[in-house]
Amino acid sequence: MRTIRLGMIGGGPGAFIGGVHRMAAALDGQMQLVCGAFAGSPERSQEMGAALRLDPQRVYDNYEQMLQAEAALSEDQRMDVVAIVTPNKTHYAMASAALHAGFHVICDKPATFTLDEAVALRSQVAESDRIFALTHNYTGYPMVKEARHLVRSGALGRIRKLVVEYPQGWLAEALEDSGVKQAGWRTDPSQAGISCCMGDIGSHAENLAEYITGLKIEALCADLHTFVQGRPLDDDGNVLLRLSGGARGILYASQVSVGEENGLRIRVYGETGGLEWVQLDPNTLIRHHIGQPSQTLRAGANHAYLSTPALHHLRLPAGHPEGFIEAFANIYRNVARVIQARLEKRSPDPLDLDFPSIEDGVRGMAFIDCVVRSSQDDQHKWTPFHVP
Repeated sequence: MRTIRLGMIGGGPGAFIGGVHRMAAALDGQMQLVCGAFAGSPERSQEMGAALRLDPQRVYDNYEQMLQAEAALSEDQRMDVVAIVTPNKTHYAMASAALHAGFHVICDKPATFTLDEAVALRSQVAESDRIFALTHNYTGYPMVKEARHLVRSGALGRIRKLVVEYPQGWLAEALEDSGVKQAGWRTDPSQAGISCCMGDIGSHAENLAEYITGLKIEALCADLHTFVQGRPLDDDGNVLLRLSGGARGILYASQVSVGEENGLRIRVYGETGGLEWVQLDPNTLIRHHIGQPSQTLRAGANHAYLSTPALHHLRLPAGHPEGFIEAFANIYRNVARVIQARLEKRSPDPLDLDFPSIEDGVRGMAFIDCVVRSSQDDQHKWTPFHVP
């Protein structure tokens, strides 16, 4: 299996998520960064390329130039897949152009700027027969995969209740007025879209809930609010959920909860048991049983009691914690292996197909759209959740 060649759009000097993508891609030696258009100016793009020790001839002024130049290279040189790590507004144009040029795509979430763009992109992915992966990275944690296995295998019985939360505190003040780049674009409707808090982190909670339970949101009742004066988008929100199979749920996200870091937490309750996973302690999964003591499950590649999906995504024996980068890397590793299988004209390992897709992207955009509509509707308590 040869190394998969990666290109990147965005992730220039001062960017946060671009560096995370690069570390994740490199972790398992399955991918190598070979080119990029890293910033809005040619100078800053070259600066980033030099810092990454890339060939200056493959550090491009813009993504259009990169796609054209890379497509013109021979098959044994050109990039195989491009990572898009830019603000939401640009995702659709970049992903669409990359697919049209014949490249696979790994895109930061949300998939697009609008729901209509996500639907259009879904059609383009199908027509292109290229891989499109979305970095809802929390699904990459091994103990999240263990939770999914337990729920899907019926170990908790029929699911009754779901509680998922994602509190942060970093936007409790108007950082966007102080020139903080990460706050600036997330709170700007022209770059982030119709939602800040729910679009940025509420969508992670939605994706995690549906991934673990296999249940789909059928209707919701949302209340979004903006606490920081002058901010044009929401910084806090609460959502009641009705899910397939009759389950009920609560989802809340906040970026003004002072003292919270990335407090993603999910609890699932069935007829005969429950479970709890917390992102700040990702190697632990708590399992509850009726009439019995709760059980603590721990990550570890040597723990034979864990499911095959969990073990497939672990690298280290127990007592050596795996965290955020490793979870992110599981998406990159799986995508690389599926591309390798295609190059070798063989069927991929089904476990390697476990990464978020364009379908997750469309559902995420539909969730954001539905939450905003529900919050703005004072006449109806519940809003049906439809995915085009």
